[in-house]
Amino acid sequence: MMPIRLAISGRNMLACRPALGLSLAALALVASLPAVPQSTQPPSGPTPVNPLLAHYSPVSDERLRNPDPGDWLMIRRTWDGWGYSPLEQISTKNVSRLRPIWIASTGQTNGHEAAPLVNNGVMFVATPGQQVLALDAKTGTFLWRYRHQMPEDVIILHPTSRGVALYGDKVFFAGGDAVLIALDARTGKEIWKTKVGDNTSGYYMSLAPQVAGGKVIVGTSGGELGVRGFVAAFDPESGKELWRTFMIPAPGQPGSETWPPGGDEWKTGGASVWVTGNYDAQSNLAYWGTGNGGPWMGDRRPGDNLYTSSTVAIDVATGDIKGYFQYHPNDSWDWDEVSPPILVDYVRGGKTIKGLIDVARDGYIRYLDRGNGEITFVDGAPFVKQNAFHGLDPKTGRADVDDEHKPGTGKTVSFCPSQWGGKNWPPVAFNPKTRLMYVPANENLCMTTVADAMPPEYSPGLDYTGVTTMLRVQPGADHIGEVQAWNVDTGKKVWHHNFATSANWGPMLTTGGGLVFSGGTNDRLFRAFDAAGGRLLWEYPTNSGVLGQPVSYIVDGKQYVAVLSGWGIDSASVQSRLNSILPGQYPEVPQGGAVWVFAVK
Repeated sequence: MMPIRLAISGRNMLACRPALGLSLAALALVASLPAVPQSTQPPSGPTPVNPLLAHYSPVSDERLRNPDPGDWLMIRRTWDGWGYSPLEQISTKNVSRLRPIWIASTGQTNGHEAAPLVNNGVMFVATPGQQVLALDAKTGTFLWRYRHQMPEDVIILHPTSRGVALYGDKVFFAGGDAVLIALDARTGKEIWKTKVGDNTSGYYMSLAPQVAGGKVIVGTSGGELGVRGFVAAFDPESGKELWRTFMIPAPGQPGSETWPPGGDEWKTGGASVWVTGNYDAQSNLAYWGTGNGGPWMGDRRPGDNLYTSSTVAIDVATGDIKGYFQYHPNDSWDWDEVSPPILVDYVRGGKTIKGLIDVARDGYIRYLDRGNGEITFVDGAPFVKQNAFHGLDPKTGRADVDDEHKPGTGKTVSFCPSQWGGKNWPPVAFNPKTRLMYVPANENLCMTTVADAMPPEYSPGLDYTGVTTMLRVQPGADHIGEVQAWNVDTGKKVWHHNFATSANWGPMLTTGGGLVFSGGTNDRLFRAFDAAGGRLLWEYPTNSGVLGQPVSYIVDGKQYVAVLSGWGIDSASVQSRLNSILPGQYPEVPQGGAVWVFAVK
């Protein structure tokens, strides 16, 4: 993933559309959280516990396996990654009456990409600035704040957090300097902290931890810095490391033959892991995605380069790799395939397949079979314009690469989709009632790469890409961003909604009330669509661009929808590049993070 080096200054909130503007009453609900104390010393004496937290409900394996419909206990609510809430109070009939109930400023700028987790009326939110916040999910009342202090010379190319994990009476947070932290859910007090990776060598973290099989599991970013990616599991009580599995095999390990023999390329070959995996409790296998190879030009590391740009099935008990599927061998496009496939059983030829469905950066949807523990190909097709592949092998799914559109040392090459992909990290959602999968897609964006004639030299913690990139918009393009809906049993697209003047960075939520929620656009709107037919039913302007993962929950019998608004990171970088191509058409989006909570009035 391309390092973000763009600094964007803040602006005042843009004027809202008159028909959709915030009322004075709604604005009055905006509550800035208390300022972070300058002192890092904890207060003396016992930490007070808010009455709501005094009765905190510990999160067990059973509650994660079968969550109450009113809770949202992990970033996609369930281990299968569906992003589906069965709640039905908010429906296609009343969603037009959805209004903000409370709004809380996080006190931070940059990209707010986390999912708010809700456990029995308590909300936990991770933000940029290495914060974890606890809020009353009904009122927005501030309960506690934790702020992780990082060293001044920290290396962190993507200063965001995609969320926390809950287990027992703890909240788990992945610190940007590659440390895993356990907090007391009742007080926010740090219980333990353990080092995951060497930040001075380029390892950092921005993902939400995964809790599976009684373990806390994380991976690290750093694919542009010459790291060797890995997934590691830790004991939730002590923080002790239980196993560590590298995503690039060492010489002699299975898959090492796909790296240059006798060389050291595997030591700095990338395959970073920076989006939380999904999990099959029945097989005890977790499915994690891996990133690009390093350096970017694949001809510097001949071979398929396992397990770059792959989905890897990991035995949670041991850390052993039980299966994999590689989306594009010898990655040279920076198409990290870190987003894990969703676990969905779908139908092909009258037969139900125990499946995985992956919507890849490289522009293809692939339907896979996880039935025997391994991962095998069923079928696949592009969901956006794609010119780097002639197609996929119908039996194996291996990409047939068009060398004219594959970057290489000393070459200038153009390809579609862009390095940010047909879909970036924002997750898809699946609704079991409609049998549709909802995709935040980007069409008509392509890339030109100019690769250095000399290979980059590896130096710990420094850029290890060896390429310059230029974004392009397809001639005649009438839109960029899309929301797409695909029937998983037919493999056909059912509906789509286009955004004429914005890319789409919006994670998806779908509900039992027949709705799809998403933001992600530069107009700051949060939207609801009819899940079956795609009709836009509702939209509301927020303070910034909505990059957070929406959730839905119940408190005291009332259903709410919550999402984080706060533009930055890759969305800001692409916006800036688009504005340089088409000046004035893609102006800066105001920054500033806030939690927005909606309900029907």
